[in-house]
Amino acid sequence: MKILFLTDNFPPEVNAPASRTYEHCREWVKQGAEVTVITCAPNFPQGKVYPGYKNRLYSKETIEGIRVIRVWSYIVANKGFLKRTLDFISYSVSAFIAGLFVHTDLIIATSPQFFTALSGRALAFWKRKPWVMEVRDLWPESIKTVGAMKDNLFIRYFEWQEKRCYRSARRIIVVTDSFKKKLTERSIPSSKIAVIKNGVDRRLFTPMPKDEQLLNELGLQGKTIIGYIGTHGMAHKLDFILECAKHIEKRQPRFHFLFLGNGAEKQHLLQLKEKLDCRNVTMLNSVPKTEVKRYISILDICLINLKKSELFTTVIPSKIFENAAMRIPILMGVDGEAREIVETYGAGKCFEPENEKDFLDKLNQLQDKQIYADCQEGCTRLAADFDRKHLALRMFDELKTLF
Repeated sequence: MKILFLTDNFPPEVNAPASRTYEHCREWVKQGAEVTVITCAPNFPQGKVYPGYKNRLYSKETIEGIRVIRVWSYIVANKGFLKRTLDFISYSVSAFIAGLFVHTDLIIATSPQFFTALSGRALAFWKRKPWVMEVRDLWPESIKTVGAMKDNLFIRYFEWQEKRCYRSARRIIVVTDSFKKKLTERSIPSSKIAVIKNGVDRRLFTPMPKDEQLLNELGLQGKTIIGYIGTHGMAHKLDFILECAKHIEKRQPRFHFLFLGNGAEKQHLLQLKEKLDCRNVTMLNSVPKTEVKRYISILDICLINLKKSELFTTVIPSKIFENAAMRIPILMGVDGEAREIVETYGAGKCFEPENEKDFLDKLNQLQDKQIYADCQEGCTRLAADFDRKHLALRMFDELKTLF
């Protein structure tokens, strides 16, 4: 089977879509598939091309048996709606042109961003090949939720195109049960929708002792470290966490908050930290994927947070799985399906989003040694059930049914 996969995020980028695509494609290659990925020069989230790469019209490399084609795109940082939209459109056009010259049996396009799906649909039409739409976010609904853009003519146009994509795709792969429910409510046949949730590469993320060298470098010896590792975006409501951190700084001096990552809100958060004079907060930039586990190792508690919104009850943050694989109990401010997973496995404590009292109460509960140990055991069970290798093989089985 020859598979053409369109995605604008791919390693060495370290965000969730890059990891998911890479780990799935790697397993498919092991199953005998010929996989070609069309992506762009790695630049997420700061909009700066990674060392060793250039934003060329066309370049090729091979990563663990995956043929990777990198095309030109208009590169900007992960902030600002208009410029990011131009970035997305430029990639989708370049990917479409490059895709015309790739021999394939099947096309997969992952969303968001949504223009990648449009490119996949257009390629499927011109090449007369089936295409699969992978839905990792309900776009454009999500951009309305975070306030990036209000409902208008453009949004309604994109919603119309979104529905056309759902109807034309031979198969739709979603990452949550809630997404499947929402699509069936829009009259998309349930039979064409498969749920392949996010997971973790358990060969990379395994329990390990705290990295003492890193603790010394950061000056965090003896602290109870609550860590957020990931994109600092509008959806993550990290200003709420900073305000909570400030309020407990004097009352609970052993607590220290560690933020690792970049994103659209990073500069605002740095300014807010300075304004609040949060001395119990350390904010660092993103690190390579292979380094992330060092930072997870020093955490006592993994923090996951999203803005309070009905839409975010349908998402499952991928941070759950990597931290669970390293036995780091989870403190999560996300309702819905994600909360159900964490509570079902007993892998942590969940607080009501943007509720400071509940946040502090659940944080204090995790100081109980027995509760903490029980959560660690829950993390082990959760990670075992969401092993990325098994999920990749399930998706491969779904793809094989199209032939």
